[in-house]
Amino acid sequence: MKARESESGTYLGIPLYRPKVAFFEFSSCEGCQLQIINNESTLLDFLSLVEVVNFREAMTEKSDDYEIAFVEGSITRNDEAERLKKIRKNAKVLVALGSCACFGGVNQLKNRFENLDWVKKQVYGKHPIDTAPVKALEDVVNVDLRIYGCPIKKEEVEKIVLHIALGKSVVIPKYPVCMECKANENICLFDLGELCLGPVTRAGCDSWCPSNNAGCWGCRGPAEDANVKHMKEIMKEKGFSGKSIMERLDCFGGFAHFPELKKKGKSLKKVGHRLTQTKKVGSKSV
Repeated sequence: MKARESESGTYLGIPLYRPKVAFFEFSSCEGCQLQIINNESTLLDFLSLVEVVNFREAMTEKSDDYEIAFVEGSITRNDEAERLKKIRKNAKVLVALGSCACFGGVNQLKNRFENLDWVKKQVYGKHPIDTAPVKALEDVVNVDLRIYGCPIKKEEVEKIVLHIALGKSVVIPKYPVCMECKANENICLFDLGELCLGPVTRAGCDSWCPSNNAGCWGCRGPAEDANVKHMKEIMKEKGFSGKSIMERLDCFGGFAHFPELKKKGKSLKKVGHRLTQTKKVGSKSV
């Protein structure tokens, strides 16, 4: 206990408890973990809040003695599911880190195809690979906390970790990105002819993409009262095609539970099934 007390620091005069944390990855680009170590200006401050005991991307030492597990990536194989269950068993708190962990992310786009064997053949040819339908972490284990984004916003992670260290509740914004965009005095991208999901996407990123003149792709999932149906109507009035709208809503998997996306998912699966039934005529597929 004395050893643990000596490892504690203070924040504004308040003693801090430094929890042991570990970072893990599954099917992903590992960009969310890279965000953690990529901002050198605040890295030391971040490390003063926690004791990192396992972080493959940043250190060689490994330990299974941790309290909080930050897990990036989606689950695409049975062995990944088993490994995740072991991590869950070791951790007091399991945090889904990023869109892939929270929703399946870009990886979940392959779920629209019914025949994964056909997909694997098209992508990998004669080199077989073990893969299954993509799952978010919560489809396999209980998730205590979600940090959204693709990639995550490092400042948000640091704030959440600080709240954990102080024993404060963690509050994720329920309002849409548009509110942050207005607070940042950005020109609405719709007025510039740019497609944007800001009106229906959960805030917390400080309008990261719109502030850089790029329309929101909904990587943080839906805001609490997101009206996707009305959003689609507005987008069509602005001249955007139904296809371009659905491509954005479908990209990260956060809107998959909305009726509009469920209908599209069924139609896409039919298309995928038809593709698997194509026959080669001459040197081309039809």
